Amino acid sequence: MSCGDPHETDCSEVLDHLYEYLDHEMSEGETTKFEEHFGECNPCLEKYGLEQAVKKLVKRCCGHDDVPGDLRSKVLGRIEMIRAGEIRPDAEASRDRDRDEASGGPAKPSESAAKAAKAAKGSEPAKASKAGSEPA
Repeated sequence: MSCGDPHETDCSEVLDHLYEYLDHEMSEGETTKFEEHFGECNPCLEKYGLEQAVKKLVKRCCGHDDVPGDLRSKVLGRIEMIRAGEIRPDAEASRDRDRDEASGGPAKPSESAAKAAKAAKGSEPAKASKAGSEPA
């Protein structure tokens, strides 16, 4: 998406980092650069408005569920590894798929969801689906 006009900050850069802006994960200088871009580029401003509305809707509808602390730590750790270039997102998916195939396939979604819900409520500790398999 681009309005066709030249900007100090290219539209593709703005759109590639839009969620970092929405999540307030940028430096003050980068934030200012994006705000200036939105002030002069209506297509990017519209995309920002749409993504902001979606984020608010998701928060309102789904923001009440507590995430288990270990899951949150694991996800944040993998994000940091990807950002640092230690792993590639597609390599991570490939490794998980290989592990699932070796262990006879992933657990059924309903089983995984039930175990996660029980573990999150503290009523039953999470159990490994196969003996000897590494944690997901």
